[in-house]
Amino acid sequence: MNIAYELEMKLRPPQKEMLPYPPKFITLASGEKMVIRQVKREEIPLLLEVIEPLIKIEKDFYDIVAARFYAELLGFFRYRVRDEYCLVGTIDGVVTSICNGRLVNDDLGMSYHTMTIKRGLRCGAQMFAAKMEYHIEILNQKEVFIVAESPIGFRRWMIEYQLVPRFHVQHELGGVPTYILTRDLYFAAKERLVTGTRPVPKGLLETSDTLILPEEYPQIPGWRR
Repeated sequence: MNIAYELEMKLRPPQKEMLPYPPKFITLASGEKMVIRQVKREEIPLLLEVIEPLIKIEKDFYDIVAARFYAELLGFFRYRVRDEYCLVGTIDGVVTSICNGRLVNDDLGMSYHTMTIKRGLRCGAQMFAAKMEYHIEILNQKEVFIVAESPIGFRRWMIEYQLVPRFHVQHELGGVPTYILTRDLYFAAKERLVTGTRPVPKGLLETSDTLILPEEYPQIPGWRR
């Protein structure tokens, strides 16, 4: 056996067989339809291209979120994070929002990041809701550890979902105060915050088969690809 390959296999963490996230679509306030589906590992390099322009944007703390998100997805792509997943939201194939997290064990989920590219339509809020749906309803977990790194995130997650503080617990992202979403909190908020339609019509789902880079970013005025 090739020694380099053998060492690589020793470096990779074991991977749990996870139930896939069933795709859904959401009709946004603009009338556009956003498809949310799970990301395949081979699609990660394109998502890194989506995130990279935001790494130096200080507004709304995009810089720290983008830098950490980039590292997390690179770790996922390189098999350096255990049991990580990523969801993507697209409109006509164009990436509008992304989220990720991982399974700690059968009962506990760890929320990492949620990022909005297309702002003003609650795409990020819908992605976060899809992430919580994945943990609680699809993976049947008992609770999810969540932190916020921006005031917008705090309003969208901690306040809207009425999350429970658990400051004595260390989240994997570091020292930011930890909050948790329980099953009871999720189902109490579901009617208000979790939307979407399944199954996704075949033609609409096919629009998300090939991910497309955004041509511009509202966060970077005047920037075009």
